[in-house]
Amino acid sequence: MPVEFELCPGRRIGGSNPCFIIAEIGQNHQGDIEIAKKLIRMAKDCGADCVKFQKSELEHRFTKRALERTYISPHSWGNTYGAHKRHLEFSHEQYRELQQFSREVGIFFTASGMDECTSAYPLPTEHANLRIITEFQKEFPDIPIGYSGHEGGISVSVAAVALGAKVVERHVTLDKSWKGSDHAASLEPGELAALVREIRTVELALGSPVKQMLPCEASCHKKLGKSIVARKAMQKGTELTLDMLGVKVAEPQGIPAEKIFKLVGKTITVELQEDDPIANDMIMIAND
Repeated sequence: MPVEFELCPGRRIGGSNPCFIIAEIGQNHQGDIEIAKKLIRMAKDCGADCVKFQKSELEHRFTKRALERTYISPHSWGNTYGAHKRHLEFSHEQYRELQQFSREVGIFFTASGMDECTSAYPLPTEHANLRIITEFQKEFPDIPIGYSGHEGGISVSVAAVALGAKVVERHVTLDKSWKGSDHAASLEPGELAALVREIRTVELALGSPVKQMLPCEASCHKKLGKSIVARKAMQKGTELTLDMLGVKVAEPQGIPAEKIFKLVGKTITVELQEDDPIANDMIMIAND
């Protein structure tokens, strides 16, 4: 079982804790702090645990010439790459304002420092390679593994949880048609709400690794549960072999079907007809 720890105050991840769902606003706020606040509230209303922004110190991340290069694109917010990036970059004071707003709304707030990583927007489904989750689990057994998705739709992200992802992050937007390259790979409110709902459903369905009859199955088992029966007529004192035993719905019920192999080699104490259910009191108990 992976280690569990407190990721945010009062919120643990890993182990049997619910998947931690991050709504990444990133730069989908269009440089407008009021849009950013609307996205924060939307994420909370949809059931996400946390909102995430992206924070860059542009002069540390880019050279002067890189910031001055011409940037002509339908998604551009300025004539140079630097002007474009500065339009989308909130100040430290604005981040503090958004952090306080998130606290008031009741959702965790974080911002990632921009750096090198691998990504594509949107990600082709065939390149999601979800099996890496199970490989990471083998390589890092004490660390909860997460999934950051840029694909369209929610199916791949839900599948990541089924494979064991304990944190899921997806970009969110109010409108995929907005200007900006991230919007196409982002989830609109209805999709985010559906993602949260489906993840919680999958978590319920994963249940326990122990196979056992559940209380909800009891009534059906009482009516249709399989018992071990005699496949043919047998005399009292017969030593049972596997070919003498069958499994059927019987009335009355006998020994449960899953115990069939334990009866091999046992001796019956009564005469049996074909299809007779075999009960515990029909089996000779060996003396110690």
